[in-house]
Amino acid sequence: MKLSIEKFQTEFEQVLRQFEIEKVAERIWKNDFTVWSDKPDEITNRLGWLTSPQNSLSQLKEILTFVEEVRKEGFKKTLLLGMGGSSLAPEVFRLTFGLQEGYLDLAVLDSTDPQMILNYANTFDPKETLYIVSTKSGGTIETFSFMKYFYNLTSEKVGKENVGKHFIAITDPGSGLESTAKQLNYRKIFLNDPKIGGRYSALSLFGIVPAALIGVNVAQLLKIAEAFAFSSKENNSAKNPSAQIGILMGLLAKHGIDKVTFITTERLSYFGAWVEQLIAESTGKIGKGILPVVGEDILTPDKYSSDRLFVYIRLQNDDALREKVEAFQNTGHPIVEIVLDDIYELCAEFFRWEFATIAASWLLNIQPFDQPNVESAKIVARKMVQEYKENGKLPELNYAVEENEIKISSEITASSLKELVAKFLDSMNSQDVSLPKPYVSIHAYLTMNNESEKVLQIIRTKIQEKYKAATTIGFGPRFLHSTGQLHKGDAGNGLFIQFIYDSDEDVAIPDEAGEDKSSMSFNVLIKSQALGDRQALLENERRLITVDLGKEVFSNLKLISELI
Repeated sequence: MKLSIEKFQTEFEQVLRQFEIEKVAERIWKNDFTVWSDKPDEITNRLGWLTSPQNSLSQLKEILTFVEEVRKEGFKKTLLLGMGGSSLAPEVFRLTFGLQEGYLDLAVLDSTDPQMILNYANTFDPKETLYIVSTKSGGTIETFSFMKYFYNLTSEKVGKENVGKHFIAITDPGSGLESTAKQLNYRKIFLNDPKIGGRYSALSLFGIVPAALIGVNVAQLLKIAEAFAFSSKENNSAKNPSAQIGILMGLLAKHGIDKVTFITTERLSYFGAWVEQLIAESTGKIGKGILPVVGEDILTPDKYSSDRLFVYIRLQNDDALREKVEAFQNTGHPIVEIVLDDIYELCAEFFRWEFATIAASWLLNIQPFDQPNVESAKIVARKMVQEYKENGKLPELNYAVEENEIKISSEITASSLKELVAKFLDSMNSQDVSLPKPYVSIHAYLTMNNESEKVLQIIRTKIQEKYKAATTIGFGPRFLHSTGQLHKGDAGNGLFIQFIYDSDEDVAIPDEAGEDKSSMSFNVLIKSQALGDRQALLENERRLITVDLGKEVFSNLKLISELI
C-alpha cells in the first residue's frame, strides 16, 4: 500500500500516534464500545465480523458438503433474494470470480421493479434453480416479497411436496425467516453469527455460502482474510494498513476532503458497490459523512474540485490506469494505491475496508454500526402501502413542469424542463460555504439494464464536467439499503435527482407463501418506496427533484441528458 498525501503528512503522523497512545486497535478487538460511544447499544453486539474468517472456516465442512449435495441433485442456477449487506458481497464474488465449471451460476435479485422480477421468472427455470433467501433480520419486506412470489412459482412447477427442496435460508438465530423456513420445510437453514451487521457480513455465511456455490475456493479466500486480519490488531500503526487508511479518510474528511473516489482496474470494478454501502451507511449520520464515489468516468484533473481522496486498487499485472492516476497525484490530490498480487486477495480488501471504516469513525466521533435514518423512508413507505390497501391508490405528486411526456415535481418555478433542471443544478453555486462541497446523487427507480445505465452515466458525467461535483448513481430500492443512510444523515450538501416511470407490467405479491391471495403488487411496492424516500429526503431538508419519465424510459432519459 502506498500513500501520497504531501501537505497532510505531518498531521497524519500525529493522528497515528494518537491512535497508538489510545490503544484503539487493542480496544476494538476487546469489543470496547467507548472507542465510538459512551453507550454499548449496537456496538458490543456488532463486532462479530472481526473473527468472521476463522468462524466461517470452522463451518467449511458443512458448507462444502451442502454444495456437493445440490450439485449432485442437478441444480444449475441459484437466485439470491436479498438486499444490501445480504446481496452485495455475493454479487461481487460472482462478477469478479466468475463461474467455475460444474457449479451453480448465481444471480442476485435486489430490485422490486416488476420487470426485474419477471426477467428472473422467465430466465431461471425453477426446476433447476436453488433460491437463497438471505436476510439478517428475517423481516425485510423486499426479501420476503421475493420469496413468496418465487415460492409460489416454484410450487407450480415442481409440486407442493418438493418446493421446499429448492429453498435455503441464511439468517440470524431466532429471526422471522428461521421460523418461516422451518414452517415451509426449506432444504437448509444457515444461521449466521448474530453479532454481525449486514454491511460487515461479506466474510460470514452471507457471503461465503453463495461464493462456495459458484465454485470459489473459499478455504483459500478465508485463510488469506484470516492472515490479513491479524495486522489490524496492531496498535503500532506502521504495521496496521487498515488503520492507516481509516485514519487518513477521517483526517481528510475533517478538512473537507470527504469524497473517497475509487479507481479500480476492470477485473476489480465490481468491488465498488460493496465498499460504497460500507462507508456510506457507516459514516453518514449526525450531520457528518464520507461519500464513497464509484463508477465515475475518469476525467482530467481540472474537472474535479479539491474535495477528493482517490483510491487506486489494481492487480499486480494490471496497471492500465497509471497515467490517469499520476495526473491526479501531480495536481496535488491525495492518493492511496493498493496492489493485489492475486484475485483471491480481494477477500483481504473486504476486511481492510471494514476496519478502515470503523477507524475513520473513531476519528470523526461517529458510531459506525447503526443506521438511524434508514428506517425513516421505510416508515413512510409502509404508511403508503397501508393507504393503498385501504383506499386502492397511492398519493399523487404535483408537477411543476410537464413536457414531452416528462413531468418534474419540484418547488422550483420554471417554464420548461431545461430551465428547471438548470436552476436546480445551479443551486450548487449558491450553497452555504460552511457546508462540504456539494455532490449530486441520481436515484433511479427504474429497471436495471445496460440501456438505462449507459444514459445515466452520460448524465452524471455531464454534471461532473460542468459543475466539478462528485456524482453517484443508485438504483432503487437497492440503494436505500446502502447509501440511503448517508443521503439523509450527512451535512445536507447533496442534490438528488429521482427518476420514476410507469411500468406496463406488474406482478402480484402473495400475502402468504403457498397461497394465491394478494393485496399488493411489486409496482405498488416500488412506487411506495420511491415516494417514501422522496418524503424522507424532503423532511430532512434535502434538495430534490422527482422526474417521471412516463413509459418511454430510454428516450426520455436521453432527453434529460440533452438538457444538461
